[in-house]
Amino acid sequence: MYSRRKGKSGSTRPNRTEIPSWVEIDAEELEGHIIRLWKADNSSSEIGMILRDQYGIPDAKLVTNKKIMHTIRDHGLAPNFPEGMRNLIVKALGLRTHLGENKRDVHNKRALQLTESKIRRLVKYYRKTGVLPADWVYKPDTAKILITR
Repeated sequence: MYSRRKGKSGSTRPNRTEIPSWVEIDAEELEGHIIRLWKADNSSSEIGMILRDQYGIPDAKLVTNKKIMHTIRDHGLAPNFPEGMRNLIVKALGLRTHLGENKRDVHNKRALQLTESKIRRLVKYYRKTGVLPADWVYKPDTAKILITR
């Protein structure tokens, strides 16, 4: 958001509405794979990449009619807060430990400010949409406790 880079460029996935012909897995078996991979401590994006690379499933939503996190949530294994916010908190913790060792690193100090600002904006959005409780607050002191499942 506040960088000089132009953003990420990448290919777009084809707009599919039906399951490709080479996918020979049914919804129950795929849900079993998703739950097994989640219990093996993989994130939802890692699960999607594993399903794509090892099982040849381009999109789990086409097979199960649910996103990966909805499948996990239906089995009662949902995390406390969204994966994108968790990744930002992990990034902020890494920046804080780096700044603890390198006090004069002003560029990473600015990166920490931007990252924590992004976290606060996400918290505001998630509180408004009901994903997080209304009294949930991000505190950098207790952030390490938050990221443990």
